[in-house]
Amino acid sequence: MKRIKSVLALSLGILFSTSAMAEWPEQNITIIVPAAPGGTTDIAARILSEKMGKELGQSVVVENKAGAAGIIGTQALVRSKPDGYTLIMGNIGPNAINYSLYDSLPYKKEDFAPISLVISVPNVLVVNEQTPVNTVDELIKYVSENKQHQTFGSSGKGQSPHMSAEMFMQRANLKAEHIPYKGAGPAVSALLGNQYTFMIDNLPSSLPSIKSGKFKALAVTSDERVAELPDVPTMKEAGIDNMVVTAWFGLLAPAGTPDDVVNKLHKAAKNALESEDVKARFAAMGGQPGGNTPAEFAKFIEDQQALWADTVKAANLKMD
Repeated sequence: MKRIKSVLALSLGILFSTSAMAEWPEQNITIIVPAAPGGTTDIAARILSEKMGKELGQSVVVENKAGAAGIIGTQALVRSKPDGYTLIMGNIGPNAINYSLYDSLPYKKEDFAPISLVISVPNVLVVNEQTPVNTVDELIKYVSENKQHQTFGSSGKGQSPHMSAEMFMQRANLKAEHIPYKGAGPAVSALLGNQYTFMIDNLPSSLPSIKSGKFKALAVTSDERVAELPDVPTMKEAGIDNMVVTAWFGLLAPAGTPDDVVNKLHKAAKNALESEDVKARFAAMGGQPGGNTPAEFAKFIEDQQALWADTVKAANLKMD
């Protein structure tokens, strides 16, 4: 009799668990953006959230938690319940570069359940329209000869724009003061106000200012020219060798999120990324859509962590 009761209890438990899983999601889902509004992380999250919400039958809302090179938002994610209702639009900064850049972080590599790569974009070297340079060589000369203009901005310490600028300065034998902002939106606004000299930004956040003529684009960090800026040379074409950088952004959940939930989220994200309107919107941003599996994304992140560890070591960079 005891055995029959145990089997019955186990069967009911599995039934209820399966039923509950089949009903997931039963409430709104939040995607944390660890940056201010206006940057690529934010733009990609908002485009994806609209489509995923329709796929999942629940609202997917975006919550910006900017600051500390993505650490504040990332820490909020790992503190949340692993139930699939809180996700993050992770990126190359907090999920790859930070591990080698900081001696101590309030999270570790094992704290995440990767879902899917969302978008990959090149970076672009930009200056304000009023800056009297039109090429990379002219910028190098201008910064070298004018101490008051030896400044560059970025979306935050340790983000790919910051690291790309450090890489650029090493290869160009330049020195300039770094002025970090809490996201690409504030950094773009500051450059529009001519508050520093140059920035290497993720292409989507600077593209509108380039198209409107308020920024001059001097070079892109992709290995080939981008369709949206056919007249802008690559770094190699501009005379800067070994300067190919691709920024990436992807969905992650807290570690311990049930596999079935991760798979549902991946399916919704993949379907969204394969839709024609999302592909068109990403292409207009100069980006390539992702959609790889959770296992593939996990391997991709691991490879990126190793790559940037070598880059940070070679650059002899460390953050407090």
